[in-house]
Amino acid sequence: MNSAAVSTPDPDGLLAEQLLRLTRRLHRIQKRHLEPVGITPAQSRLLRLVAHYGDAPPRMTDLAARLEVVPRAVTSLVDGLEAAGRVRRAPDPSNRRVVRIELTDEGRATLRELRSARRAAAEDILAPLTVEQREVLGGLLTALAGPVPESGC
Repeated sequence: MNSAAVSTPDPDGLLAEQLLRLTRRLHRIQKRHLEPVGITPAQSRLLRLVAHYGDAPPRMTDLAARLEVVPRAVTSLVDGLEAAGRVRRAPDPSNRRVVRIELTDEGRATLRELRSARRAAAEDILAPLTVEQREVLGGLLTALAGPVPESGC
């Protein structure tokens, strides 16, 4: 390998590294804000996803497909949320063999806490940016990731 190849800046590589560092920082800050709520990031995502379904509670397989995980992973998450009183398993009225996952009042209260924790985590990350910089960043992120779904999942 020649020395010129080592010293040549790689803007895309640097950008990728910065994105990875930011992602790790986001996860650490989010985890810190979720700890007082008593919920893991994965449980938080599942709870938001269940809420997204509204009046038509999802099946475990629906959740697994949307989260792109194996059904057993969803079972473990639901077990933890159910033990904390945040969701409940309910039989499907049209097919007793099907189990649906419903939010409880405690789950809805937890979602309100999660929204507040997510806003606080975002503020921690975005604090160094001006309003204009935040708008530019929002546009860039939308260009890369697409628009945020209405449910915020």
